[in-house]
Amino acid sequence: MNVQQKIAAAGLAALIAAGIGCSPAEPAAQQAIARAEQLAAKYIDYNLMITMNADAAQQAAELDAQPPRQRGSLWGLPVVVKDNIDVFGLPTTGGTPALADHYPDADAGVVARLRSAGAIVLGKSNLHELAYGITSKNYAFGAVHNGRDFDLISGGSSGGTAAAIALGVVSAGLGTDTGGSTRIPAALNGIVGFRPTLGRYPNSGLLTISSSRDTAGPMAKDVSALIALDAVMAAQPAETKPMPLAGVRLGLPHEYFYDRLDPLVATAMAQLITKLEAAGVVMVEADMAGIGELNDAIGFPLVLFETGELLPQFMAKARPELSNADFIAAIASPDVKAAVSAAFSGAISETDYSTARDQLRPQLQQLYATYFERNQLDALLVPTVALTARAIDEIGDMVEWGGEQRPAFQSYIRNTDPSSNAGIPSLSLPLPVPEGARQVGAMLDGPVGSDVRLLQLGLAIEQLLEE
Repeated sequence: MNVQQKIAAAGLAALIAAGIGCSPAEPAAQQAIARAEQLAAKYIDYNLMITMNADAAQQAAELDAQPPRQRGSLWGLPVVVKDNIDVFGLPTTGGTPALADHYPDADAGVVARLRSAGAIVLGKSNLHELAYGITSKNYAFGAVHNGRDFDLISGGSSGGTAAAIALGVVSAGLGTDTGGSTRIPAALNGIVGFRPTLGRYPNSGLLTISSSRDTAGPMAKDVSALIALDAVMAAQPAETKPMPLAGVRLGLPHEYFYDRLDPLVATAMAQLITKLEAAGVVMVEADMAGIGELNDAIGFPLVLFETGELLPQFMAKARPELSNADFIAAIASPDVKAAVSAAFSGAISETDYSTARDQLRPQLQQLYATYFERNQLDALLVPTVALTARAIDEIGDMVEWGGEQRPAFQSYIRNTDPSSNAGIPSLSLPLPVPEGARQVGAMLDGPVGSDVRLLQLGLAIEQLLEE
């Protein structure tokens, strides 16, 4: 077991206490938090955090005072939590000015489970405002910079969590995912990100924009840490044994998912496929006919209509004195203001929404189910994102891709959005790239409910790439 795996199994502070990389003379959890706080301060220009937990050191001291038999599986592990997930004692801003002083009454369900297992919340991480974008260029709290290259976008909407992990401030944290928000920043920052089967984790205490799609998701340095967080949040035992790769069957749907790849993405994926085949993985080349058109007819109707219901309900409780018009006027990011304005104005009719939810979405879910069953697949393998991170100063509503200007949002979510709409588990893994190159991620989508097996498969691929 390597050091990162031990971190996931025992918690960072437990390793410090055991003398791995730090002095065992210092209180372990307190030392872990002190180091994380120092690194957060060091990287303040990256705009990683919105709020730091002033009580983190005291909470670490309380953990240090616990007898070993009371210590949970994540004992002493510092984590960051995306600032649309409730943490009692800290504001949940959603990255928007109107909620700067909104304090929740309790932890979100996933946070409560992490804390019960001994994790310590370092603070609330920055995000694309209201989780409504893919760059994390937040006009209220600052643009999040990429943890591998300061000049690039971190991706969104969970950009602060991803960059904090990439920089080593923490080894794990929480994001949320509507259409790719854990996996896109994971790919662009060279870390791992997971979207579970919809409903695997409790959704209480999340500032949601889509009841059909939103879920919390763990993000981490490696798959072992994901497995540890997933087990705690799903209230299940951790399955830490990697899946044997020989005989694994992976679908390769080239049409749509592999179209117009950046050269670096195409090269990294080709090298991965070659290595997997050498390890005995069976690659099944089979497309999913019509998936692009079907997905496009589902995504925006679901999210915009549900945002138009959910955000007014949330604001009526959090800021009852604020009208919808005043709330929209206070949104700092122009792209988010436009999207929320459209949602609040009823841009999607109830008929179109019902069609997307009750007719088209089940068709998409059946398309995936049939694809997995007909081809006897363990998962499908595609690039997480077809293009690499672009410069913060250059990207706006449009992005240069393949020599053309294309809509940035649709470009970055192209490969992550369909599995989000289908509600199936999805895992992004970082791929080896040349020194100094931009990061690339590979994505495994699995059948509904196959979360544990998908993580075990990801662990096996991760270990293969380390050889």
